[in-house]
Amino acid sequence: MQLQAIIYFNELVRSRSIRQAAEALGVSPMAVSRQLENLEAYFDAPLVERGARGIVLTAAGALLAERTLGVIRDLESARQVIDDLRDLKAGHVSLHVNGAVISAILAPALAEFYALYPAISIAVTVSSAEAAIRAVATGETDLAVTMFSPKDSETQTLFELPVLHQPVMAPDHPLAAHETVTLEAIRDHAVAMPDRAFSIRRDFDARQRAAGLEPMTATFETSSLELQKELARSGAAILILPAMTVTRELREKALTVRPFEKRAEIATDIRLIRTEGPTPTFAAKRLADFLMTFLSAHDELAQPGD
Repeated sequence: MQLQAIIYFNELVRSRSIRQAAEALGVSPMAVSRQLENLEAYFDAPLVERGARGIVLTAAGALLAERTLGVIRDLESARQVIDDLRDLKAGHVSLHVNGAVISAILAPALAEFYALYPAISIAVTVSSAEAAIRAVATGETDLAVTMFSPKDSETQTLFELPVLHQPVMAPDHPLAAHETVTLEAIRDHAVAMPDRAFSIRRDFDARQRAAGLEPMTATFETSSLELQKELARSGAAILILPAMTVTRELREKALTVRPFEKRAEIATDIRLIRTEGPTPTFAAKRLADFLMTFLSAHDELAQPGD
């Protein structure tokens, strides 16, 4: 059994399509089919079933996929370490982030990182905090950056930074004249927030209940950060976000931030997480070090912004 057959099979598992696997590998569909046939002959069992919507793994195929994924990742890690020894300073990093807020915070960091290391490619997956941690723990991804995430014994927290979610609004919004925003005051205005599947919404509800208030209904319920920003810029709604999420808008004075009153503060941590497994590759280590430096330099995340 050749290693190439396992590599082709893992790409087929990922794409669920012989054609798409072939395109990703830069080979013909016939080459993928031939390697699949070699594996099925070796194990004397069908590994996939072909259907109208692509391939579906058999029980044997699912078992093989589970057992070989770690092998492929270990080989890729070894290849990158060998490249490091040859001083190629290249590689690939997979990064999970939870939600649009983290994506917005990391966008300038990733742009700066690329300018320093143009030979390192980065695959970014947006998921829930729980899914991001699970991806790190299982070796599916190299790093994760999360907020509102639980601690996990199978992962290692490299860096933690406190962050406040605060009211964000247009500069001419009535609440922009307030030194602090009370829970009662914000309820008199339109708010744009994600639904209650998101931790920030649940935490905001909890602050209201603790103050003896019934959680308010969001006038605009959306997980789209860009839509939230546009609603705030137009004066139609208040947002509840970390100041760093709207850094550009604050600099351009298109938006402003006011702190919550103490009882309404929503505090969490931005966490950079990696697996407890093998030594990270050059690429993963460089990105982790860069993100720690970048986030440390932005301690305004934990402070009221303007």
